[in-house]
Order: sequence, then C-alpha cells, then structure tokens
Amino acid sequence: MTAPLFAGFEDTRITLPSGIALRVRQAGQGPAVVLLHGYPQTSACWHRVAPRIIAAGFRVILPDLRGYGGSDKPASRSDHSPYSKRQMAEDISDLMTLLGHDTFYLAGHDRGGRVAHRLMLDHPARVRKGAVLDIAPTATMYARTDRDFATGYYHWFFLIQPAPLPETLIAADPAFYLRTKLGAWGKSGMEVYDPRAVTEYIEAFEDPACIAATCEDYRASATIDLAHDADDATARITCPLLVLWGQDGLVGRLYDVLDVWRAKAARVQGHAVPGGHFLPEERPEDTAAALIAFFGTP
Repeated sequence: MTAPLFAGFEDTRITLPSGIALRVRQAGQGPAVVLLHGYPQTSACWHRVAPRIIAAGFRVILPDLRGYGGSDKPASRSDHSPYSKRQMAEDISDLMTLLGHDTFYLAGHDRGGRVAHRLMLDHPARVRKGAVLDIAPTATMYARTDRDFATGYYHWFFLIQPAPLPETLIAADPAFYLRTKLGAWGKSGMEVYDPRAVTEYIEAFEDPACIAATCEDYRASATIDLAHDADDATARITCPLLVLWGQDGLVGRLYDVLDVWRAKAARVQGHAVPGGHFLPEERPEDTAAALIAFFGTP
C-alpha cells in the first residue's frame, strides 16, 4: 500500500462565508504558516517543505486555491472577477478567520505568490511576514514583455485566449500537458517530483472544471488583476517580505528580482535558490530553511 503524501495531516473541505469550499490540509502546533501553491499544481507541492516547518514549531495550513485540486471551481463571469487575485486572497483571509488565526505567516509560490501579494496589500494587518517564490510582480512582467518572456512564459498568452480554445487543447491530453510543464519549468529532471504528487496534479486536470478555472485564473491576471494593480500602483507591502527565486530559472535571468520587489514593498530580503521554478519540490531543504529562518523562532 502506498504511504500517504501527508501522513498525520488533517485533510478537510472548509466552507467559507462566500459559500466556496476549499480543500485544506493542516498539521502542527504553534504560530500559523499558510503555504499557497501555484500552477499547474495543488497544495501537494509543499509535501517536503511542510514537515520541516512543522518541526520548527509552526502550524502549517495548506489550502488548494479556488479552481484548483480539491477546492470548488465556481463559474466565472465576463470580467473574470471570481478568479481575481483579490477574490482568491479574500478566500485565504476568510479561511484563516474561520480557523481562529487573526494573524499568520504567509508564503506563496507562482500563482500562490500573486495571491499572497494581493493578500498583503488588501489585508495588511493579517500577515506578520510574507514570502513570494519565483515571481516578479504581475504588472511588471506584462509591462516588460519581450521575446524571451513570451517564449518562456508562452502559457500566459495561451491560457488567456477565449474559451474554449485552451480548455479544449489541454483536455485532449492533460497528463502530457502537466508532465511537459513540470519538465520544462523545473531544472532538476522529472525524477525530482514525487509520483504521488504528480498523480494528484494529473487527476485534478482530468476534471474539465479545473482546466476551465485555471484558465480563468490567467484571464483574470491579464485583465481585472492589472486594473487592481493600477489602482494600487503606489501601494506598498508593509510587512517584511522574503523573495526567493530559482537560480537557473527565467525570473532570475530576466529581472533584478530584489529590485523589482523593492518597488512594491518597504522591507525586502531574499536570494536565489539552486534549481529551476519549482523550488518547493526541486530544493525543499533550501526552501524550508529560508522560510524558517525568515519567520523566526516561535
């Protein structure tokens, strides 16, 4: 019998005041740490990092973002607002209220980093310290689009095409699509991924509702999220911010990562981590150590 990926974790669906239910894994004792996953994954991406943070004295909370994994996938609207980062951040704020945590530590990888960015702006009193992994701010990345960015991040432009074009193409072979993404963006080979996690990612994408919702996530980023960012162009993250990025990845090659985040936050620190885009799975020891050192001793 295959061992569970998250032995000892509670694994439940929690309904928010909005009526949306999120799948949430949680375990540990101490101050709360929320870890948010990215595309095309689920909270399973944290399976090597979470136990290390728990061992350091924290309670770790791992939600699947709306539209992903075991969480609800609500119908979207013409303005894509159900999948705006503002709405996704509201989900996490509401979740933590329900779980009894007025404040918490926060880290987000990829799309989860964009939700974390919005959460730190919209709910500054909630986040004690925040971290974003292998991203530059959304508006910054769109504004600096060039051939290298469009080639490496072609999915940003593919997924925002009107439905059902990307949905139909991905659904033709979701396992091929997922494995191609993991292999292309990571720099450590497919063997670095736990087969149990990969199976969870593939099973999620075998649901047409997940494919549609995750396309809407990107459509929101290219529309309503940019409008929110423009409204908040001078707003700055006030809590301490840790920025990590893959040493061999595209983000570190295209941007001065610390510099672009210093334009968005008052107190920024960070460094590159060996490997590619998927830090929590490619370099879990380095990722966990950086987060634990940043969050501090409980």
